[in-house]
Amino acid sequence: MKRTLLAIIAIFTVFAQSVVAQNVTGQNADVAIRFYDRTMYYPGDAENNPVYVHVTVRNTGSDTLRFKLADDRMFSIDFTAFTVKNAQLAATERLTRKRTTNQTVYFREISLEPGEEYSFVENLKDYLVVDEPSIYYIKLTFYPELYRNPKVKLSSNRLSLEVRPSPTAAAGTVLPVKAEVATLLQPEAISPDKVIEQTIIARQKSLWDQYFLYMDLEEMLKRDPGRSRRYNSVGADERSQMLRSFKSDLMQQRIDSDIVAIPLKFTIDTTTYSQTEGSVKVIEWFKNETYLERKMYTYFVRQRDGIWQIYDYTVDNLGTE
Repeated sequence: MKRTLLAIIAIFTVFAQSVVAQNVTGQNADVAIRFYDRTMYYPGDAENNPVYVHVTVRNTGSDTLRFKLADDRMFSIDFTAFTVKNAQLAATERLTRKRTTNQTVYFREISLEPGEEYSFVENLKDYLVVDEPSIYYIKLTFYPELYRNPKVKLSSNRLSLEVRPSPTAAAGTVLPVKAEVATLLQPEAISPDKVIEQTIIARQKSLWDQYFLYMDLEEMLKRDPGRSRRYNSVGADERSQMLRSFKSDLMQQRIDSDIVAIPLKFTIDTTTYSQTEGSVKVIEWFKNETYLERKMYTYFVRQRDGIWQIYDYTVDNLGTE
């Protein structure tokens, strides 16, 4: 009689676990992520420049959804992130240490009725080492039976995360906004020659936020006929993705290398403009191993709502020194 009772209990335990697994890995549950209080993100410094991600688990089925949620979320979720070159980010030492140390994991049982959802916020940098500026594609894995039962899991949607070069490289250069408040950068109604001057200085200091501040990325993308045709033929979401990719490619100098080349020095030659259109000619010097290369850049600018923006450029070689 005792053995029969134990067998019945075991059967019911296995059945209950299988119900939870079916709920989460089938069509009855969904996990979604989005950025929480999105701002500008820089490498490192998880405490002062966190990447907060809002996580939502939702019951999309017709039955009650039950799962476990660890008090320490590191035993309930995982983040994965890949660069545009498909290189995966490493886990933090803190995460690895917790996962490999024997300890008691405290958790709660969560029940969601049909249509209900449960949300929480986590710092991505607590899970992954983000030490280089790049575009990253991130996903989340949710473990409803905790990390120690990784076979039962649910994957989220994918987000695109842009990590910009650290603004601390701005030492010694006067620019319109201090690096410490880069999140508040706004273009100002300054003259075309000042727009070009500040853009070039920002590039010399690798301050990408300020470099793109006066640039019409959409028009710059359309300089290439092939990219322009594709851009004009797709919807709004894909256009946004194309602009993000274009920006990332510029930052990594994979395309349009002339516009992101870093001059050793420069001087404004001539500036001409009407009420809405203008051009600024700049002589720029580039250092090679044994000589200086001199080029004439002509930046074409256009005024929109009182702000001058760069929308095109040409380059002429002036010889060497």
